[in-house]
Amino acid sequence: MRVLITGVTGFVGSRLAAELRTHDATAEIWGLTWGEFDRQTLETAAPGIHLIEGDLIDPGGIASILAQAQPDVIYHLAAASSVARSWDFAARSLEINAMGTAHLFEAILQLEIDPVIVVTSTAEIYGRITDTSAPITENTPLAPISPYGTSKAAQDLLTAQFHTGRGMATIRMRFFPLTGPGRPPHFVASSFARQIARAELGLAPPRLKVGNLDSVRDFTDVRDAVRACRVATDRRHAGQVFHVCTGRGVAISEVARLLLEMSECEISIEIEGDRFRRSDIPWLVGDPARIEAATGWRAEIPFRQTLLDLLNWWREREQLTVDS
Repeated sequence: MRVLITGVTGFVGSRLAAELRTHDATAEIWGLTWGEFDRQTLETAAPGIHLIEGDLIDPGGIASILAQAQPDVIYHLAAASSVARSWDFAARSLEINAMGTAHLFEAILQLEIDPVIVVTSTAEIYGRITDTSAPITENTPLAPISPYGTSKAAQDLLTAQFHTGRGMATIRMRFFPLTGPGRPPHFVASSFARQIARAELGLAPPRLKVGNLDSVRDFTDVRDAVRACRVATDRRHAGQVFHVCTGRGVAISEVARLLLEMSECEISIEIEGDRFRRSDIPWLVGDPARIEAATGWRAEIPFRQTLLDLLNWWREREQLTVDS
């Protein structure tokens, strides 16, 4: 099997490559890269991967990459992924997430290849949900409230349209918030874990700076999420959309409490106004019933374990700062 992963150097992409390599040592994995990245760590996790540098907003370049890789399966993960940053770079978010996906689909048509295409979307496309009596389903209307959410909603709709209109074997995976070892520090759980690790080492004051603690999120461990991508990659699921989530909501205050319980020193909480987002979504909890029924996948890693692994990852990383 020949596989192409766009965004292979990212938080999800690198772990997906490792998941695929572990599951099928004979798979020929190609990875689309952009910018600087830790080549050694990626190649250790997924040895033998073919790395190609390219940009999704370059249609000719994408066609050339597809011609080289000739993939049976494409995992399209590359994205501008920050909600907060999308307000400063709205056009860039739309260019990468929506136009980049359109360029990918057009190149596939141009080359007349027929891969299974897994496109990763996000629960941010649902916007603010007022009825919290039941988890969000895949049939909930899209109502994004940020440039990032809008760009991903456009990507999601394009993915559906190229299936119905052009017969492409596309599968949409709508991720609810992901976390786990390696998550960048501008995401909430990782921000908390890094601050605690730095406080333990004396690199920062023993204060946990937080924003809105009342928001509720359905967190999934990234290691469970990449397994979901792998098991859902089947041509019989073409045209389908799946939630990748646990069905359980956790308040951000609970995330802070659990991580502080794991801390090796006394740390106080400090609320900072600039950490509040005007477009914050108060509640985001999904229903995983569809993917569970179709594939047998379930989120397996306990949330406490995910947070402990995340904290330990930051402890190791910050210790390297001290040692260097």
